[in-house]
Amino acid sequence: MNLSSGLAAMTPLGYGAANVGNLYREVSDEQAHAVLQAVWDSGVRYFDTAPHYGLGLSERRLGAFLATKPREEFVVSTKVGRLLVPQPNPDGSLDLEADFAVPADLRREWDFTRAGIERSVEESLQRLGLDSVDVIYLHDPERHDLDRDLESGLAAAAALRDAGVVQAIGVGSMTTAALAAAAGTGLVDLLMVAGRYTLLDRSAAAVLDTCAERGIGVVVASVFNSGLLAVDELGPDARYEYGPVPPELRRRHHELAARCRQYGIALAAAALQFGMRHPATRSVVVGTARAHQFRANAAAFAADIPAEFWAELVREDVRAADSYMV
Repeated sequence: MNLSSGLAAMTPLGYGAANVGNLYREVSDEQAHAVLQAVWDSGVRYFDTAPHYGLGLSERRLGAFLATKPREEFVVSTKVGRLLVPQPNPDGSLDLEADFAVPADLRREWDFTRAGIERSVEESLQRLGLDSVDVIYLHDPERHDLDRDLESGLAAAAALRDAGVVQAIGVGSMTTAALAAAAGTGLVDLLMVAGRYTLLDRSAAAVLDTCAERGIGVVVASVFNSGLLAVDELGPDARYEYGPVPPELRRRHHELAARCRQYGIALAAAALQFGMRHPATRSVVVGTARAHQFRANAAAFAADIPAEFWAELVREDVRAADSYMV
């Protein structure tokens, strides 16, 4: 698939809509609209969502906003693999176990079968209020049954692509092995790489190289690595993926922040721009529930970073690689 023509409205900076699904904390409809408007006003035209995000709340809010915009001017991706089904005995509790501050009156049910994926797309379209979505990603298949779900899920998604229901299909994961397996199927148009191609974590670099060779596009997400790269200094209680920051990552963060200060740039700007430097990358997706924060991210994404900064970063990577050679 020629992504440059098939998804012409996909912008280099995209918005990940988990936060408007009440990720971590409750967000009002007005706040959700405000951040989406800030995203649009910043020139962003790529929006990513999922049924998982707030048990459908993210899709509903995003759809309500996009209903006011010309359909040909934006690209929407959503995800498949988790169906939303009614809780048999809802008790009024919140979905905090999954990190969303929404009533847990629905539950997620894994389903990567053809019927499950077709149903997921239909229900997402209803929540979004759209006639079509542009991209569907298999969502975290490694958390269920990777080999079986890639086989059945991608076959089902490819059938929807071939029928013209969606323009592109892919896999979204934060596991390098799952991303590599997806790239090897020959079926995907896009991979969403979450947190594994960043200034702190390059573990998916070989996957991106493979994607560039095979014409697979990449969407880079979670570029701040649990927020570490959004700040120039880490506090003693900083967390990384549900635990304390490993000493090696803390050391690397300190070095990166010092390098950025040397060149007079913000660490967040370097983190946002890093992913787009790979030839496979089509977009860098960031999310927030605050309009002012997205405007700041958009400005950082557009900030001027000297070429020598990137050249020095490459030299540091080469020296680090050489230090491991026997």
